Amino acid sequence: MNRGLILKFEKLVQLRGACRQLCTLSCRRVNRAQWKPVQSSAPPVWSVLLYPQFWQKDKLISITLLQHRHLATKEEAKKKKKKIPLTKGEVEIRQKMTVEELAQAMGKDIDHIYEALLYTDVDLDSLEPDSILHEDHIKLVVNRSGMKYKSAKLKEEKERENTDAVKRPPADPAVLTPRPPVVTILGHVDHGKTTLLDSLRKTQVASMEAGGITQHIGAFLVHLPSGEKITFLDTPGHAAFSAMRARGTHVTDIVILVVAAEDGVMQQTIESIQHAKNAGVPLILAINKCDKPEADPERVKKELLAHDVVCEEFGGDVQAVNISALKGENLMVLAEATVALAEMLELKADATGLVEGTVIESRKDKGKGPVTTAIIQRGTLRKGSVLVAGKTWAKVRFMFDENGKAVDAASPGIPVEIMGWKEVPSAGDEILEVESEQRAHEVVAWRTYVEQQERMKKDVEVIEARQKEHRMEYEKKQQKLAHLTWRQKKAVLYKANKHLMFLKPKERTEMDKNTLSVIVKGDVDGSVEAILNILDSYDAEGECKLDIIHFGLGDISETDISLAEAFNGVVFGFSVKANDSIKRLAAKKGIKIKLHNIIYKLIEDLKDELNSRLPPAVAENTVGEASVLNVFSVTVGKNKIPVAGCRVQKGLLDKKMKFKLLRNGNVIWKGSLSSLKHHKDDVQVIKTGMDCGLSLDQDIEFKIGDQIICYEETEVQQTTSWDPGF
Repeated sequence: MNRGLILKFEKLVQLRGACRQLCTLSCRRVNRAQWKPVQSSAPPVWSVLLYPQFWQKDKLISITLLQHRHLATKEEAKKKKKKIPLTKGEVEIRQKMTVEELAQAMGKDIDHIYEALLYTDVDLDSLEPDSILHEDHIKLVVNRSGMKYKSAKLKEEKERENTDAVKRPPADPAVLTPRPPVVTILGHVDHGKTTLLDSLRKTQVASMEAGGITQHIGAFLVHLPSGEKITFLDTPGHAAFSAMRARGTHVTDIVILVVAAEDGVMQQTIESIQHAKNAGVPLILAINKCDKPEADPERVKKELLAHDVVCEEFGGDVQAVNISALKGENLMVLAEATVALAEMLELKADATGLVEGTVIESRKDKGKGPVTTAIIQRGTLRKGSVLVAGKTWAKVRFMFDENGKAVDAASPGIPVEIMGWKEVPSAGDEILEVESEQRAHEVVAWRTYVEQQERMKKDVEVIEARQKEHRMEYEKKQQKLAHLTWRQKKAVLYKANKHLMFLKPKERTEMDKNTLSVIVKGDVDGSVEAILNILDSYDAEGECKLDIIHFGLGDISETDISLAEAFNGVVFGFSVKANDSIKRLAAKKGIKIKLHNIIYKLIEDLKDELNSRLPPAVAENTVGEASVLNVFSVTVGKNKIPVAGCRVQKGLLDKKMKFKLLRNGNVIWKGSLSSLKHHKDDVQVIKTGMDCGLSLDQDIEFKIGDQIICYEETEVQQTTSWDPGF
């Protein structure tokens, strides 16, 4: 009786397993359709359970299938009638495709996808038609089907309506009114640009600048005694601020090129001339520091001829004025020359309608929030206006002039500081006024969308290029291993990757030490831009990797410290502050904060940090030199040991130190001495002029004339080969 029960139980288990397999297979084939039990004329399942021996395997399967019937809906019937588009050997794929979508793209049924995924790491039991496939599995299915794949193109960009804001059409000449000229002062560092502007507007800007060097663009409106107004832009002359000088010439009408009479044409002078030419802006030459004894204005004019800057006295069209910005000599002559050139250019603008302008500089003020310095080019800016610049917008809350005085309106050609931005726009961004805040949201959303689409296109291109490169490398490796058996291939791959598999955490940390992670914070957008441009020129990745993990505007924050702690980095601040609580937090976490007001000092400090990350180099310092005068051997036991009879020519020989053997200027051995004797006595040191006999820790034959060098090794700090151009 017990044996019979055991047999029945075994049959019951077999039947249950068969039913589960059939249910799973049937569910897949009907594409997740609904199932429900129906009446059947077949014998009941209980009879099968009681008398399993009377039923064959095929009968059991038919009974199980009859217990469930698929009830197809009208919609599913329509789906079946739809023709699956066939592709000619090429499948258009995209990321995150479902099983059903891939089947339709390939012109196959869903079962074909399941079959192609056999013997992979995909769990087929949990896979459904609406399950999302990984990109690697999608490509694997296509390849196994004998087809090729291509990435789907982004079609949404055509479907979405363009809601960007654009400039207005050119204004009617009848409504144009005269406006102040926008003049940019360019020139080499420390040639007196800020001092010139300081003298013109009777303020002390130069003395306030860090290191006497202009660190970012200053926009000022100067009122001349004649009643004329001129808007001046004072750009940095330092090498790091090339982009800011280019931005200054982009919005300007006239360029005043300042050249020191005693220095002549310098590097940034040439660069400034090129910026003016690229912008198509006329030049006025201001030869500064003419009060100095070594001043030579004529030499300056002749040097400029080589750069196609021809003064009027040489038959050209460039006005040249000799000035002394420090003493205020001939400044009115320069101002009159500027006004005269502006009158010739007939500078006019439309002061009505929606505002158009350009962001000259932007920063994040602790009390005011995001602030921009802008030049208005069209329309009149007033409080409450809604502006768009880049991917941010503003409702103007307050406006200030260059002296910090609140103003109610700003007309074309007038520099103004604007408060009310949601985020900090980038310097150089175009400012456009829109009708409402809702319209501003639409513009920003569209610009963000366009940027995302462009980024996605670039990402797809990079991914495809890398995949192609990896595929080629993989094929090359496979070709090299093609003649090996699978066991031999496995052994070769194991040996190749053994050092990575058993890499210890301590060794990984040592590898990370050769990386400098940097956080850059600045007062204004242009300063951060200049620093990043310098860091982009870093070309010593082989020595130490430079990783910029974050950059932004404003004072050092707790977030910056947390980031630096996570990446073991250093925080560099330019013209910003770190309050006491932040400094205490940084000290507690062991994070360095480097604050600077002069850019070249910041870069020098950064180079020092790079140097500290480099492993020390080993230097050999010679302690003594000896010449081999005779060669003989000594028998010790059964071994003959070569011995050199030497005389110390320079310094001393110390047995504790390291030695090397030179022959014809080539090093043939390095190591230590096994013995050092003087008159058969073992000694530790042999001084200059003394004779000795010595043997090495290896059996090396000596020759008369060989040189024995005694030296000590010391660690020397390496320096980076990166040259930022200072």
